[in-house]
Amino acid sequence: MKILFSPSETKFKGGIVHKINANSFLFPELFDKRMEVIAAYQRYIDSASNQKLAKLFGSNKQNVIDYYKGKLLEKSIMKAVERYDGTAFHYLQYPQLTHNNQRYIDGNVIIFSNLFGPILAGDMGLPDYKLKQGEKIDTFSLENFYCKYFSEALNEYLANEEVIDLRASFYEQFYKINQPYTTFKFMKDGKVISHWAKAYRGLLLKKFAQNNIQSIAEFMNLEIESLSILEIKKLKLKTEIIYTIK
Repeated sequence: MKILFSPSETKFKGGIVHKINANSFLFPELFDKRMEVIAAYQRYIDSASNQKLAKLFGSNKQNVIDYYKGKLLEKSIMKAVERYDGTAFHYLQYPQLTHNNQRYIDGNVIIFSNLFGPILAGDMGLPDYKLKQGEKIDTFSLENFYCKYFSEALNEYLANEEVIDLRASFYEQFYKINQPYTTFKFMKDGKVISHWAKAYRGLLLKKFAQNNIQSIAEFMNLEIESLSILEIKKLKLKTEIIYTIK
């Protein structure tokens, strides 16, 4: 089983001093492609005006702009899943999981970084970067680049696996799944929730890890506190499980 997951814009600082290399990430054979993106990002932040950097970073605070203007590849690195500090990661509670639960996350969860592309949660090479969701590097579309150059590798990697898609809709642009997969929707009082969907994705991922889920059939046998299944829809390759929040 493999689980696709979104990153977060907020991140923890710090880490260890170590240079990233081809073995730092999933798909070492595509490391040069990742570095094309990083080089383009670095060239842009080295030359862009403060106004453009504020838009790229999603912050007008000068101290934030100054910090992220630095040399990205000289920053300390951290395990990918430990770098992110958003809502879904708060509810996942990775640091509080058992060692076996963490190993499950590290090896089975693919996070779709908007700068580094698809990486394993356990990949040990992620610096603290800043890039607002949906922003381009000048005219360079990262989602199109990663979709073009990484889809074939992802297709091969996910072949013969059950796939769970816990990504926010934006990150579907980075990779279109070409095999049967399962996704989730969350409703409250008859309405689809958006922001709090991040929290429930994190909670679901935690349940997958805590129960060492290896198939969607195993998952369907779980009772999840605060959620009940309202409907299951099937459309072509996608099975969508719709939960209502109790």
